Amino acid sequence: MCWSATADLVAGAGIATVGVACVTRVRAARDLPLAALPLLLGAHQLVEAAVWDAGGGGGPATVAWAVIALPLLAVWVPAGVWCAAPPSARRGSGLLLAVGVVTAAGLAHGLAVGPVTAEIRGHTIGYATHLAHPVPLIAGYLLATIGSLLMSGDRRLLVLGIFVAVGALACWALWRLEFVSTWCAFAAVCSVLLLGWVRARPARR
Repeated sequence: MCWSATADLVAGAGIATVGVACVTRVRAARDLPLAALPLLLGAHQLVEAAVWDAGGGGGPATVAWAVIALPLLAVWVPAGVWCAAPPSARRGSGLLLAVGVVTAAGLAHGLAVGPVTAEIRGHTIGYATHLAHPVPLIAGYLLATIGSLLMSGDRRLLVLGIFVAVGALACWALWRLEFVSTWCAFAAVCSVLLLGWVRARPARR
């Protein structure tokens, strides 16, 4: 995230608290993976606070941050959407989940074979890793994470997907070298919208 370790700690604690509220209000088991997403994103911000404290580099905190940000989220988001999706949106959600799985495999391979490093650049952090085919992997990642929300068949998740897509464009335009870090932070804040989604979901019959 931007600014400092303190900002990440505050944001991480706040988003994790939202995650607890989401999980405790879940009315149907199929909504749980998506409702738990703020918990994961909050933990992600707390991990980045450790990256700040370490001064960047390629230590365990950096690797943990990259594992969550890249392969894990590429699968978690479309899987959560697929679980919660109505029958009419299941086929599209399933295709995007498949895209996420393939993309996550490529991202995981890049993390396994190449060094993962973090560089503090003023008030932002830039992450670097070795990806053999970065363009299709990034496209697959954005398609799996944002696309699944946009094609979820749920109005509130559609709104969330639009917010995250706009955030991705803004972060790419303003912080290209720190895109992953700033976009993940923006997505974490946007996940507050999931609390409204959870509260509006009907109980499963």
